Amino acid sequence: MASLQKKGNSWYCQFYWLNRRHTFSVGRVSDGQAEAKATKATELIELLERGVLKLPVGVDIATFVKHDGQPPAPAESQKVPQKSTLGELRDAYLKAHEASQEAKTLYTAKIHLAHLIRTLGEGFDLRTLDLPHLQKHVDRRCPKVSPATASKEISTLRTAWNWGARMKLVSGLCPVKGLLYPKGDEKPPFQTRIEIERQLEGLEEAERKVLWDSLYLTLPEIEAFLAEVRAGAAHAWIYPLVATAAHAGLRRSELVRARKSDVDLDAMTITVRERKRTKGKRTTRRVPLSTALAEVLREWLSAHPGGPTLFAHAEEVSRSKKRSRTTGHLTGKDRPTSQKGRLDATSLRDRPGILPLTINEVSDHFRRTVDSGAWQVVPGLHCLRHSFISACASRGLDQRIIDEWVGHQTDEQRRRYRHLYPSVQREAMKSVFG
Repeated sequence: MASLQKKGNSWYCQFYWLNRRHTFSVGRVSDGQAEAKATKATELIELLERGVLKLPVGVDIATFVKHDGQPPAPAESQKVPQKSTLGELRDAYLKAHEASQEAKTLYTAKIHLAHLIRTLGEGFDLRTLDLPHLQKHVDRRCPKVSPATASKEISTLRTAWNWGARMKLVSGLCPVKGLLYPKGDEKPPFQTRIEIERQLEGLEEAERKVLWDSLYLTLPEIEAFLAEVRAGAAHAWIYPLVATAAHAGLRRSELVRARKSDVDLDAMTITVRERKRTKGKRTTRRVPLSTALAEVLREWLSAHPGGPTLFAHAEEVSRSKKRSRTTGHLTGKDRPTSQKGRLDATSLRDRPGILPLTINEVSDHFRRTVDSGAWQVVPGLHCLRHSFISACASRGLDQRIIDEWVGHQTDEQRRRYRHLYPSVQREAMKSVFG
């Protein structure tokens, strides 16, 4: 007898055949349609058991039952006309998606495929790819990286493979089913600086880094950190950018993409240009501005160097490789010892105009600003996003409001943030047990 199970909004039908359980998806249908499918499945199984029907050769039992005893004819296997290598698939996939995918997405895919090529070789014949080859890659990578990272690399290969199958570069399915990954450790919950410092004694450097990556700042710490950034910032854009991360929870990439027109000081909001919420679409969300952040942005916009982006360098920045007034500076053993010799080797650069900041520039200047002070333990700008969410949670804000402000969609994203400040948790426990 077939039974039904509902997962999310979809129905699944399961049954036993030859002492083995089989399952197929019924899909997003009404309760009545799902029950009718289960009844039909029960009838088919009974007819098979009585010998009235016979299972066609080469047809899977679940496929037979799912299609009411009339499975589609198996498609003729597509023959790959010639050898296709892993390197060729990589090059073709990346080139084909240059216009349709974000630069960061392509950059990540390139890294993932490079690791696979390091395992299998650029000239690896994809016609011979099977499960042991991919298991070899997982086994090589997992001592160095987390199972989640290795899984993402395999997922990138499968995505490229599926595209390659449509383009007739490869045939069949990517043999990933059955891959075994070692058990990984869950990331620690976000913790305050005091909590982390109590755990550091006796830990290896790598273990310390994992803990510091889970740091979030309390509200007083956020303000102390911002005061240090303001005092130590070498460029005018650094403090307003960091303040926006701390008071609005923007990601680094969202800060780089932000435009002046996104800030509405009358409505006290900032529109955030997202890339992660909806696949294939550029979406936005609105975050209200705190009074302090509105004042910071008002002051910054009055001194803005120009251009459409919200955060930008001045047109000329001394000692900058791409923004200085001169170019052609020699380095290393070729660098002249005299100032005159060094200047003679340079030439004037064409005025570049106001260029948008890059992610690498933001990270570099953030580290330069905080590394010499009391807050060098802050691992990066994303820590301020953690801190923003934690501050909102500690004040009892509705989870739906927080999700709307920061763009969270899944329970997995929310789970690490389901904490309050330790003092708030202690008071909650006291209210129960005293």
